[in-house]
Amino acid sequence: MTPETAPTVRQLLDFYLEAGVDCALTEVPVNRLSDPDRPLAMAAAPASPVGATAPAIAAVRAEAAATPEAALQSAREAARTAPTLEALRALLEQFDGCALKSTATRLVFADGNPQARIMFVGEAPGREEDLEGLPFVGRSGKLLDRMMATIGLDRTSVYIANVIPWRPPGNRTPTPQETQICLPFIQRQIELVNPDILVTLGNPSTQTLLSTREGIMRTRGRWFDYDTGTRLIRAIATFHPAYLLRSPSYKRLAWQDLRAIAKAMEAATVFSA
Repeated sequence: MTPETAPTVRQLLDFYLEAGVDCALTEVPVNRLSDPDRPLAMAAAPASPVGATAPAIAAVRAEAAATPEAALQSAREAARTAPTLEALRALLEQFDGCALKSTATRLVFADGNPQARIMFVGEAPGREEDLEGLPFVGRSGKLLDRMMATIGLDRTSVYIANVIPWRPPGNRTPTPQETQICLPFIQRQIELVNPDILVTLGNPSTQTLLSTREGIMRTRGRWFDYDTGTRLIRAIATFHPAYLLRSPSYKRLAWQDLRAIAKAMEAATVFSA
């Protein structure tokens, strides 16, 4: 049998890129096989989030990563006590119950106007978002900007976030467990923004937030009631910009959804006046 030729450096790099390994997590390599019994150094306790209550701080600092159930309970307790978006962001910065935080570069919390009457929610950050700390700044973000512009919107008049605030490694699909742990935070984020219209981008965010198991082809363009617990918000699903980049033939349907959103915005403006 002829021995296989060792791969070249270029071939290895190409393999890593195909596998989604496109950035380093630390400046120097870590030998995780050395000194296996050596305890990890304890990090200094972070400062308390501004505006966060004592129970929320305690929940964040609890050992939420011990079990998925404990992480979910910690997320629920922390999220519901955040009085402001700033406090919610600070709690997420300290939350260690989701393993995605340890592999992401930084938290991707939100972009846009917190007082906006319309809120867009996607699934999770990608590579560009992870590097910049803002949602929808890559190719799909540029398309989203153009989509919003067609109905007179831009990032000063909308609020943009994701269900998952940390990038999954290699842009993989978040696991159901990761989604459930992050869900209380995006639910509280929507409640604090309190928009008149909620737009879910793509199948994962639509199914997660609108509690439906139907696919995006059936849900797009339909209006739902999103219940924050204090009021009902009109919600509509449409395609994720990343999907439209892969399947441009569906842009026509996305345009129909945008027209429905524009009409609802006009109605909301007339009603509030």
